[in-house]
Amino acid sequence: MRLIIFDCDGTLVDSQHIIVAAMTRAFHANGLGLPMREAILSIVGLSLPLAVARLMPGGSEPRAVERVAEAYREAFGELRRDPCHQEPMFPGALEAVRELGGRPDVLLGVATGKSRRGVAGLFERFGIASHFVTIQTADTHPSKPHPSMILTAMAEVGGRPEETVMIGDTTYDIEMARAAGVGAIGVGWGYHPTVALEAAGAHVIVARCQELAGAVDRRFGASGAVA
Repeated sequence: MRLIIFDCDGTLVDSQHIIVAAMTRAFHANGLGLPMREAILSIVGLSLPLAVARLMPGGSEPRAVERVAEAYREAFGELRRDPCHQEPMFPGALEAVRELGGRPDVLLGVATGKSRRGVAGLFERFGIASHFVTIQTADTHPSKPHPSMILTAMAEVGGRPEETVMIGDTTYDIEMARAAGVGAIGVGWGYHPTVALEAAGAHVIVARCQELAGAVDRRFGASGAVA
């Protein structure tokens, strides 16, 4: 049985606008200089405390990090209730999930820096919860690129590294996959450049969601094991 694990932000859903808006509000609320948009997008995928610490000027004193992180959570919740700040799925992502999830020899999972509540909200909005059998979030794991999320997902479904691939848009996803010993498929529509994904060790990089199923098949090979 093949296990295909998706990242969420930047891979399935385009969250950049709400993430940038929420982080900007959080830094402003704490009287800090506002990070550049490119810097904010570069940390998407990390756990929130680590992401905030990397963006904070002059270091990362734990209490200050937690204040900004809490302000981010509050801002994100407010923005998520605003129809102007929805997180749309990327073109073709919904169809790719349905196609891969409908295969009898495939199990789908998620490994994301999002909260469990955030994932649940997205899945409910798009009606795709039934396709995913394992969901790993930053709530209960070390930040990417630590392999904990992938290792736990495999343990939950009885998967093996040679039968597992990770699909993601950041170097953190690729590094996490390589650390877990599984296949790494990078996507070109997310928040890290493809050259960075290649340097991180992506086995395959696709340019459109419509190419995902074919990339998975090529990666596993005719035998069903990772090639």
